[in-house]
Amino acid sequence: MSATVTVIDRSKSVMPRAFDLAPTTASDPVIAAKLASLQAAAKGRDAKGILELALKAEFAGKTAVVSSFGSESVVLLHMIAQIDPTTPVIFLNTGKLFGETLRYRDLLQDELGLVDVRSIGPHPADRAAQDPNGELWAKSTDACCNFRKVIPLKRALEGFSAQITGRKRFQTNARSQMEPVEFFEGRFRFNPLTDWTLADIEAYMAKHNLPAHPLVEDGYPSIGCMPCTRRVLSGEGYRDGRWSGTDKDECGIHTGVDGEGI
Repeated sequence: MSATVTVIDRSKSVMPRAFDLAPTTASDPVIAAKLASLQAAAKGRDAKGILELALKAEFAGKTAVVSSFGSESVVLLHMIAQIDPTTPVIFLNTGKLFGETLRYRDLLQDELGLVDVRSIGPHPADRAAQDPNGELWAKSTDACCNFRKVIPLKRALEGFSAQITGRKRFQTNARSQMEPVEFFEGRFRFNPLTDWTLADIEAYMAKHNLPAHPLVEDGYPSIGCMPCTRRVLSGEGYRDGRWSGTDKDECGIHTGVDGEGI
């Protein structure tokens, strides 16, 4: 990633995405006890240890990873491939992604040996009803994120008991207090990279000789859909290239989720 990019803590008064909403309060005492047990077990573990807690010890065969195959994704995917390459990896193919992202997905799937990458997208009926001309992003980015990401992801996660994300505390204010293990929308949520920084990511990639997303060198440290992403200028925050010129700085504001950093 470019050394001229400055990481900043964004603090706009916007509603958080679903991925960044506070964890669900577990009203069921059995679930609450299980969450407390998992949080205790996660303490003192490194990222790989937290992944093993989900994939081997607790929710083997019942856990999915959500990945954007973006600029930071290779670290988490590399760890997962070492533990269990058959882990389902859900990739949101919105239909508006850069071709480089699609090719990067194929490259990582092959190089890391991931055997169950599931590319999901909006239902044809939703596409016909809500965005027949493919121009909804220009009219309402929130509506576009909702039908291209939020709805498909909710459908894809049905049936799983746990999910793994690559969210990190440094990325947004809403993420700054998150725990390595949470309970959200009926399933346990593992965040093994909570304390990682961009420097940590770069160091891990260098140590393991992992390929970078091709757009990073071209000035895109944070990569989303093509119509809503531009190059970052010197001195800008690393997410300033997303929805530039608008008040939006997150995908699917109010109820949505995105793949960046997960």
